[in-house]
Order: sequence, then structure tokens, then C-alpha cells
Amino acid sequence: MIILLRVVIFAFIIYLIYKTVKFILDPKRKLEAAHEQRKYYFYDTHENIRKNFLITYNGVMFEGEKYLGTTDRSFEVVSIFVWPRNTDLLQGLSYEDFVFIENEIKLRYPDAEIDWKSPIKELLKKNRN
Repeated sequence: MIILLRVVIFAFIIYLIYKTVKFILDPKRKLEAAHEQRKYYFYDTHENIRKNFLITYNGVMFEGEKYLGTTDRSFEVVSIFVWPRNTDLLQGLSYEDFVFIENEIKLRYPDAEIDWKSPIKELLKKNRN
């Protein structure tokens, strides 16, 4: 009986260690921490085209929707539509900030054309001309 109790306690300790490590390494937790600290973090499951990616930058959370299409070589993500989750938090962001976000998306999806939702779309169009 004592041996069985020791085995159960040992298994429970291993389970707690496993859950703690899994919690620490969770990308969603890292995204939330970066958002609270107003840092940059890109959260994406590259293998799953149907799942949107999330970017946090200077305390603003952006969401991007990926669309699959054909390129010269293969099927790739060819179009991405990006929008902020809360447009009220855009205050203080500049044209260079949105160019940085676009460049980070282009690093992961080089064949994609990036479209922004208003009012970011108008800001980018005005500054590119």
C-alpha cells in the first residue's frame, strides 16, 4: 500500500512538472505577455492556413486572415487581410510602424499581397504616393 501511494505521488509530481513546462512554453501565453508589455510578438501556426495569425505591437493587437492561392511554383498564401482588433488603440502609431508590421509579415509569407482595413489603408496609401 505504501509503495502504491509513493507511485501515485511520484506520478502526480511528474504531471505537475509537465503542466508547468507546457504552460511556460505556450505561445498564446507569450502573446498575452507581449501585449501587456507593449512589445512585438507574432503568433502564427504556419502549417494551418485556415487559422488567422495575431500580431501584437506597441499594445495594439492585429489579426491577419490568410488566403491560399497559386504561385509559379506551388500553392502558397497569396493574400493577407490585416486589421486591428481595437482601432481606438492606434493612436501614436506612425507610417513606419505599419511598414515594420508589413515587413514582418512578408518575411513569413513572401508571396502574399497585404491589404489593410480602414483607417490604416488610407494612411498607407497617402504616404506611399
